[in-house]
Amino acid sequence: MSNSKDYGAESIVVLEGLEPVRKRPGMYIGTTSQTGVNHCLNEIIDNSIDESLAGFCKQVYVVIEENGYMTVFDDGRGIPVEEVSKYKTSALELVMTKLHAGGKFNQGAYKISGGLHGVGASVVNALADHFIVEVKRNGKLYRQEYRRGKPEHKVKQVKESLLGFPYKEGTGVSFLPDKTIFTETIEIHYPTLKKQLKERAYLIKNVDFKIENKKTKDRVSYFFDGGIISLLNDLNRGKKTIHEPIHILKNAEDKEVEVAIQYNDSIAENVYSFVNVINTHEGGAHLTGFRIALTKAINTYARKELSEKDAGDALTGEDVKEGLTAIVYVKMPSTNLQFEGQTKTKLGNSEVQAIVQQAVAEYLDVYFEENPRVAREILGKILLAQKARLAAKAAKEAVLRKGALEGATLPGKLADCSEKDPALSELFLVEGNSAGGTAKQGRNRKFQAILPLRGKVLNTERAYLDKVLAFKEIKDLVIALGMGIGETVDYKKLRYHKIAIMTDADVDGEHIRTLLLTFFFRHMPTIVQNGHLYVAQPPLYKIQQSKKIDYAYSEEQKEKIVAQYKKGSPMIVNVQRYKGLGEMNPEQLWETTMNPENRILKQVTIADGQEADHVFSMLMGDEVPPRKKFIVTHARLANLDV
Repeated sequence: MSNSKDYGAESIVVLEGLEPVRKRPGMYIGTTSQTGVNHCLNEIIDNSIDESLAGFCKQVYVVIEENGYMTVFDDGRGIPVEEVSKYKTSALELVMTKLHAGGKFNQGAYKISGGLHGVGASVVNALADHFIVEVKRNGKLYRQEYRRGKPEHKVKQVKESLLGFPYKEGTGVSFLPDKTIFTETIEIHYPTLKKQLKERAYLIKNVDFKIENKKTKDRVSYFFDGGIISLLNDLNRGKKTIHEPIHILKNAEDKEVEVAIQYNDSIAENVYSFVNVINTHEGGAHLTGFRIALTKAINTYARKELSEKDAGDALTGEDVKEGLTAIVYVKMPSTNLQFEGQTKTKLGNSEVQAIVQQAVAEYLDVYFEENPRVAREILGKILLAQKARLAAKAAKEAVLRKGALEGATLPGKLADCSEKDPALSELFLVEGNSAGGTAKQGRNRKFQAILPLRGKVLNTERAYLDKVLAFKEIKDLVIALGMGIGETVDYKKLRYHKIAIMTDADVDGEHIRTLLLTFFFRHMPTIVQNGHLYVAQPPLYKIQQSKKIDYAYSEEQKEKIVAQYKKGSPMIVNVQRYKGLGEMNPEQLWETTMNPENRILKQVTIADGQEADHVFSMLMGDEVPPRKKFIVTHARLANLDV
């Protein structure tokens, strides 16, 4: 590990200039939408994280300024300011004005890097209307300012900080995104920032991450001395775990493997994988190695403990997944990283698979021998999962027999559309036969299909697939969608690319909607992830004055319309509160809720999979105390129609 003396100007390596960035910003930050604004801030934060990973930074402080600037401070070594002899320019200016200029390309300066490509600071500078960097180093304060990537002056020593530098040493960067680049908004998406910084705090233990949002007066601080064990505990928050966390830590060659494992009594799997501090959403070699080792270790223990009759078929990866919460975290030299996949978040280094596999297998073999009670509890959980999987497979084959997916046995109550292109087809899931009949009459038969659902569907939060498919309403829904379910799901066979839940605007309707959301989240997550699931918004009120009719979708909109009516004429205004879809005639339902030109459809997305998993487990699971606490905490926010 290099120290501050070794980290000097000559550590900086330059690969190319900044000219292309403003011409094609999407090539460097992916998008110029709000996501791109977040990306820019993350690039600056990642520079501070590099100092943390190198062991020189213990505090990272992010400030959202009232004037739109975003500022990041750290207490690291500070970017070198001396002249780089080869380029006749200060190291600081090179880092801020040249692509791929920085210490992370020099193996001696940063062994492990948080960023993917090292283009960070210079790209952000190029896309900023104003960019300020201050460095405290060797007891002196330096500053340089830029406009759209171009220096306004040379690096200069100053007496006072413009940014309000809080540390004795380190780096401070403040920038204002350029409105001519980020035409949609220059505002940060604050919840995403908090989630990402909290995630990094878990991965880099004993580093204090602070955020201050001066616009909202919000302050948060994240500090975890437990590292990924703290993350594991958070993931299993509100769930009943069956053993204490299993923690694996091993150094192999120039890599570090850290794994945390804990089983709970749910049927869902929750596994996260990281390389350095990059969330590898698409998995990769390290996750493959982990899964192979876990399945093998449990099978080995089962053969030792059980008779041949009791052991039955070998346990599969699917059996081992049930109720598993795990984090697989690999640290390795950033110069050797290889990524692939659609979003470049899948680790492609094949050698990592063997390293992780060996580390996990060796540890678990010993752990199971030394902790037989835990091993037996895990094995018992997995044997039950195997039994349920085999039963579910038989049930599924019985329900989804050959030809069902192609429409040969579509449910009789499904009013299908004539359109055959899934991208143009819509399916409305309607509460009750009465509303279903109204929707069938009011729809556009060419591209809109209607599936009435009778009563409340099964709570599938903790239901195995055989029980799920035994419930008629869900079985009909699965067949209507056409893509199957479970192990043999085929997303390409999905018959509708827009699936809208349409329920009454009352407590029962909200409950049915929640039950359907639970089903899709737990058993058909691909539909949600690919943006096919929506919630229809029928109007709450019909407002009429003489022959003039308007519809309101919220209390605020109703008050505004009524006020406008009364302002225009003193005549009586009639306000009708819709309790259910059945109160509207087919023409009204089409015009207000189903007509693409007028309707409001809210797309269901998963912004935070970790929090979504926690909420579904808490609200729809068996544990009562967490649900009671949630209700008491949020009761004052409820909008009751009594």
